[in-house]
Order: sequence, then C-alpha cells, then structure tokens
Amino acid sequence: MRRTLATFLPLLLLWALLAQVNHLLAPLHLYLFAGGLFVAYAALVLPWRDGLAAVLLAGLLCDADAPVRLGTHLLLFAAAHAVVGNIRDRVPRDETVARVIVALLVNLALFLALSFVLIGRGPAPAAVWPRVFLDLAASQVFIALVAPWFFALQARTLVLARVERDRLA
Repeated sequence: MRRTLATFLPLLLLWALLAQVNHLLAPLHLYLFAGGLFVAYAALVLPWRDGLAAVLLAGLLCDADAPVRLGTHLLLFAAAHAVVGNIRDRVPRDETVARVIVALLVNLALFLALSFVLIGRGPAPAAVWPRVFLDLAASQVFIALVAPWFFALQARTLVLARVERDRLA
C-alpha cells in the first residue's frame, strides 16, 4: 500500500501543476494533456498490482475535473497500463529515454482515444481537428521536456517512502 501511495503522490502533484498550466494557457486556447505521464512509470517500473492501483487512482483523479463520464480516464489508463505492462520486458525500462518514448506513445494513444470520445459533442467535429492536433503537438513537447524530471521525482518518492533502494548509492 505504501508503494501505491508513494507513486500516487507525485501523480497528484502532476495533476495540480497541469491544471495550473492549463489555466495559464486558456487565453491562448491551448490545452496540455499528459496522460502518458500518469501511466508510464507505474506500468514500466512498479509491480503489476501496485502500478495498476496507482494508475486507477490517477484515472479517478483526472475524471474528477474532466468533461467526460466518470470512469473514462480510469478505463483508458487501466487499458494503457495493461498494454505497457505486457510489453515492459521488451523495453529497456531503466533508461530514461525509453521511458520518455513510452510516455509519448501512451500519451498519443490516450489523447486520440479521448479526442474520439469527445469530438462528437461539438457542433462541427471536422472543424475541431486542427486545434486537436495543435494541442497534441504541444502536449507531446511538454511531456518530452517534463518527463525526465517527473520520472526522477517518482523514483525519489519511492526511495523516501522506503519501498525501494536508492540506485545511485
């Protein structure tokens, strides 16, 4: 349980920071989505059960303020966790670059899935796609820049919670 909570706390911080960044970007009509960061580390590094529990909590957290039905992020994050969990033995998961690439691919898949869920609600769905792709590009750049710091934060949180040993020592 301590490992799940130690993984969830940085996800809670990411959620709060992302909400603030999106609030600042709102006048520019730009939205950042970082679903890949909510899933990648837990799916690549943690044991299956602990990672899934952290991802499910993060999905519920993201559902809380999103304009989707309750459980949408939860199900998408759980599916992404399952996919990444099945390929994690083929990925060099100790390398930051590999983790960032996985986070970018997961983010791409989650962003497109949520876009298809939400696109039908608008009056002119075809007219929205250019903005969707601009948001996707901005989100991917954001993840590429923030992911190394965030993965280090998650690893350090696990060390501070005394559920993992410090790999640098």
